[in-house]
Amino acid sequence: MATLQIAANNNSTAAAAPVARPVMSPLRMWTAVIGSTLGAFMAVLNIQIVNASLADIQGAIGAGTDDGGWISTSYLIAEIVVIPLSAWLARVFSVRIYLLTNAILFLLFSVACAFAANLQQMIVLRAIQGFSGGVLIPMAFTIIITMLPKPKQPIGLALFALSATFAPAIGPTIGGYLTENWGWEYIFYVNLVPGVLMVGMLWASLDRAPMNLSLLARGDWPGIITMAIGLAALQTVLEEGNKDDWFGSPFIVRLSVIAAISLTLFLIIELRAAHPLLNLRLLVRRNFGFGIVANFLLGIALYGSVFILPIYLTRIQGYNSEQIGMVLAWTGIPQLILIPLVPRLMKRFDARLLILVGFALFAASNFMNVYMTGDYASDQLFWPNIVRAVGQALAFTPLTAIATAGIEQENAGSASALFNMMRNLGGAVGIAALQTFLTKREQFHSNILTNSVSVFEDATRDRVARLTGYFLNHGVSDQALATHKAVVAIASSLRKQANIMAFSDTFFLLGVALGVALLASLFLKKPGHLSGAGAH
Repeated sequence: MATLQIAANNNSTAAAAPVARPVMSPLRMWTAVIGSTLGAFMAVLNIQIVNASLADIQGAIGAGTDDGGWISTSYLIAEIVVIPLSAWLARVFSVRIYLLTNAILFLLFSVACAFAANLQQMIVLRAIQGFSGGVLIPMAFTIIITMLPKPKQPIGLALFALSATFAPAIGPTIGGYLTENWGWEYIFYVNLVPGVLMVGMLWASLDRAPMNLSLLARGDWPGIITMAIGLAALQTVLEEGNKDDWFGSPFIVRLSVIAAISLTLFLIIELRAAHPLLNLRLLVRRNFGFGIVANFLLGIALYGSVFILPIYLTRIQGYNSEQIGMVLAWTGIPQLILIPLVPRLMKRFDARLLILVGFALFAASNFMNVYMTGDYASDQLFWPNIVRAVGQALAFTPLTAIATAGIEQENAGSASALFNMMRNLGGAVGIAALQTFLTKREQFHSNILTNSVSVFEDATRDRVARLTGYFLNHGVSDQALATHKAVVAIASSLRKQANIMAFSDTFFLLGVALGVALLASLFLKKPGHLSGAGAH
């Protein structure tokens, strides 16, 4: 399934020095910010827009249901690996060259995906698309916190929130509409118009700067290699684990060991290196550390809810991709209206209060779905989705602003990489956990319900008799066959009810995760002033 990917430490410098030049006019500055956030929006959008059309793509290129998941997994692996590398690579090649090159590659490989003839081609093309698109997410974040004056940063972060929270919500809507009315190829073509606009804005606004290829020789290569292997292995485990029965699969066991060893070595290398790829010591700063925890949990709920709702609507209500998109649109449209207003609210209220209200509303929207029934469809989901949209809009921008307040420019790249990577990783962990939790809870409720239905009960025998009569009156002439159909219908009804109860439990779990995020937010300290002089 993706996004959203995050004094001391010259190698981890964010592209800040080339970006934050005082000679830049306000027009060019905002052009760069808007152009880069547009790129981040498209990169995140391409996770959910493809997931909404995965069945159609699988059928078109002859991929099986199990193997077809790699269409999303390859994109997510490449994205999460490149996010921590972007700050350093921007210094090597210059922000202008690095960002423009990857923006153009993202567009080219988006179009190329529409022409994939088989699964192997699609996986390779999606991986390259994810690698180039993943660059756009942290670079947009870095440009905002290094280029904009401190009082203007909440406005830039509100724009970035559109990519982090609005894009996942609106992705299924766009993907479902295009697939049902135009064909799955158009989910890749849709990148072209905004993509050309993005390239033009970046071309006109970013300063030219010389490349610094000598940094390649002095790079933190042990850290880069261990990080890339560890994150790629971990992402694969999370994406494929539930399907392969987790540690019942030797493949998952081997990858888990590789991920654990590689990421442990990465942490050791980063804490000991003179010039590490990422400055992990930022995590001990109070606001940034607790902000990362809340952001990770936000990623679990944000991507987890976008994952769970379409499955529910398909499995229980029989919705197609366009109908699912219309239901999820109400988690996106209100955000489009509310997010631009959040910077004004941050001037009038304590940002920490907005975060708490946002997480509380987001949690409440999940708790509203705890008592679901077979009739729980689009109408019943309307208000929970509205509440969720308001909560997401209120939480993200203030959380990002407080977490990054006071981050020095030389640490901006590390902060951007860690913040975005942890949200994406939270999404991957959340989806993997929810898949397993949903399966286990369905089995649990199915066993309970099945054990409560006995052929020795009068109610059961009466139900079988009535259904048998129904089938005999509707074209079934054989008594034994009609009775068999009656038993199958009862079993199907029990299975459906067990699924509904499992989905209710899953929404409860999402609400609990957001409750923990709210608790983490209570430890945030109000900066001296939100725009950045703040205490750590």
